[in-house]
Amino acid sequence: MTGEGQVSAGWVYDLGHRVGWCPKCRPVLTGRVSIRCEELLRVKGGERGWPMVALDIMPGHVHLFVTAHLSDSPSRVANQFKGLTSRWLRAGFPYLRSRLLTLWSRSCFAVTAGAVLAERVRRGIGTQDERPWRKGRAR
Repeated sequence: MTGEGQVSAGWVYDLGHRVGWCPKCRPVLTGRVSIRCEELLRVKGGERGWPMVALDIMPGHVHLFVTAHLSDSPSRVANQFKGLTSRWLRAGFPYLRSRLLTLWSRSCFAVTAGAVLAERVRRGIGTQDERPWRKGRAR
């Protein structure tokens, strides 16, 4: 993540979504289809204000890591990208339309990530009694 955070109506956050999905028929994301898919993903990220941290398009799947708004769920982020790319890739490459009723499978992989690492959170939760302001108190 960027470590800078975004500001929105009383919130400061640094939230990213790592999403992945597969086409119904693998592998179709090769050559010009892969290049066009990357262009479409970057356009959609720019439209929605979701800066891309990482993007990987393999012949059988797409992995994307974007910084999203606080109100955007991982499923919404994935569905926005899947909807746009399915429509435009199938319109631009007729053989995809004839082979596949829909381009993407319904399944999706999603993970949210913030600037704070899980280990740091775990350590902070596990050391609550070691805080300096608690040492003087009797329990």
